[in-house]
Amino acid sequence: MAGKLYLCATPIGNLEDITYRVVRTLNEVDLIGAEDTRNSIKLLNHFDIKTPLTSYHEYNKVDKAYQEFNKYDKAKQLVEMMKEGKNIAIITDAGTPGISDPGEEVVRQCFEAGIQVTSLPGPAACITALTMSGQKTRRFCFE
Repeated sequence: MAGKLYLCATPIGNLEDITYRVVRTLNEVDLIGAEDTRNSIKLLNHFDIKTPLTSYHEYNKVDKAYQEFNKYDKAKQLVEMMKEGKNIAIITDAGTPGISDPGEEVVRQCFEAGIQVTSLPGPAACITALTMSGQKTRRFCFE
């Protein structure tokens, strides 16, 4: 049975802004793909999460040297692991993976491979900024 991809929102500034569900999921998955492992290890250490960590960021999303031949792609490696039954979480330095970061690539590949994807909500920088702005919030556009 194939594994699952978890998009786990991380705190924007205050580590206490993480959800219990995200902490539990990060403890239970087989691997965590992180935008910056140096930054993410601080979060994992704070919550005593011992799950193995791998880098998944803009610079290894697709290896430019092999892009033409499509021989190396970190997202593809993660998808292959999920096909083998591994559950993987993706985290960013702050906020929700898949918005203005390489998370969207692994999600796309998961959908193409028929792998289930779920998103665990949490802090969102654009929503936090909007709600604190004093601007009208009934409708807005994020670009």
